[in-house]
Amino acid sequence: MWEYTDKVKEYYTNPKNVGELENPDAVGEAGSLVCGDMLKIFLQIDDKGIITDAKFQTFGCGSAIASSSALTEMIIGKTIEEAEKITNQDIVEFLGGLPNEKIHCSVMGKEALEDAIANYKGIEKKVEDDNPVICTCFNVKEQDLRNLVREKGVTDIYEAAQYSKVSSACGKCREEASAIILDELKKKNEKKDNLTNTQIVLKINKVLEGYISEHLRKDGGDIELVDVDNNKVYVKLCGVCGKCSMSSHTLKNFVEKTLREQVSPDIEVISVN
Repeated sequence: MWEYTDKVKEYYTNPKNVGELENPDAVGEAGSLVCGDMLKIFLQIDDKGIITDAKFQTFGCGSAIASSSALTEMIIGKTIEEAEKITNQDIVEFLGGLPNEKIHCSVMGKEALEDAIANYKGIEKKVEDDNPVICTCFNVKEQDLRNLVREKGVTDIYEAAQYSKVSSACGKCREEASAIILDELKKKNEKKDNLTNTQIVLKINKVLEGYISEHLRKDGGDIELVDVDNNKVYVKLCGVCGKCSMSSHTLKNFVEKTLREQVSPDIEVISVN
């Protein structure tokens, strides 16, 4: 269960500035209903460029409501130039902190504000479909991930996180980011010899020990690598995982899925006693 500060709880249970302005001078949007969170912000701006009123409408969790409410409180009374300098970290600090998994809510607030200011200035929204943002929590774009593979030799999401913090907060982007890294690795490998069997085994073992095992241990389980034969990976579930009635689900939907994302889409995980 996530821990929330008293201020987050206050702005969630008693949000301020909820609603819509009748004749706003600027409107901004961020997020997507498809992704689960969406924010729309309305600004009233006087002839001196001061934000005299702000309201919001949001569809999302408590952290999204708290972040949106906090943002409106922060910008009322500020000039457009002052509001432009507000970062998502400022929103987090205003609330006294947010769980890492909810940082993206503050980012959504910052993006909606930027969109509203651009709307006020008459600036058309930039289209970046050729280089979309993958991790909204840390503003990591697709090309950033591809460059990490090309220039830093990154081979999986865990190494990428060390450079860019991708998927280190809410984790919603993990699957998409992993797919991009894997795609770039495939392109990279087309230009050189394929990995040797030893390198493949080392990479599989790295993912097992560096991520999968760590998560299983939290629930009293563990996993051991027994053997690798081409694309077949033989493993042994230990501890409570070895006795669990859901062990086959764990193997297919967590272990195999993760290895396919990080090593090869052709991997098949097989349990041995």
